[in-house]
Amino acid sequence: MNQFKTLVINRFNTFTFLTACVLLSVFLLTFRIKLTHSFFLIFMVWNLFLAMIPYTISLYLENKKKTTKLGLVVYSGIWLLFLPNAPYMVTDFVHLKLSTNNLAWLDFTIIGSFAFTGLAFYFLSINDMLKTFSRHLKSTFNRYVLYLLFLLSGFGVYFGRFLRYNSWEILQNPIAILNDIVSIAIHPFQNLGAWLFTLCFSLLLFIGYTVFNSLYFKGVQIEAKN
Repeated sequence: MNQFKTLVINRFNTFTFLTACVLLSVFLLTFRIKLTHSFFLIFMVWNLFLAMIPYTISLYLENKKKTTKLGLVVYSGIWLLFLPNAPYMVTDFVHLKLSTNNLAWLDFTIIGSFAFTGLAFYFLSINDMLKTFSRHLKSTFNRYVLYLLFLLSGFGVYFGRFLRYNSWEILQNPIAILNDIVSIAIHPFQNLGAWLFTLCFSLLLFIGYTVFNSLYFKGVQIEAKN
């Protein structure tokens, strides 16, 4: 209980920020449902829940005093499996084509709010995992791990958006997923779209991560001085 209280105190500003983002997203969606009596975009709530899973895992590991190597591998594997669900929400803008003209602005705002919240969970989760990795790996490896995470996230988003795989299908249908991965890897020119999307989306995540960290930690430092 004391550890939980300490965590809440230390992360109070972060939790407040994330809670405000979640509440704003849900409020906007609820407003649309009340206005139109339509549950269009309700799936965003599920997507947001999936985006919270990797953050919960990374938060647990970062605040866990001791973690065995086996435990770290298992938790990291599960974390990595769910990690693309957070930036995946950016691609939900494709659903705007189904919006009615008079509500396109509202749907854009709703999706943007959920996407921003998902990215916030994503960037904060990566920071926590890098802290965890630094306790087990040389600090020089963290930068390479960071770049690799962006690439894997971009690849994972491609699998979810275009090949329509879900995170848990690695257990339900591992052979099909492995076949697609191998096919894309050994036939890059036949799967040029997959590689272009992965690289471009990875670059987008890198830029977003850099901007988010510079703004977020600058805000933390200013508050600390005050």
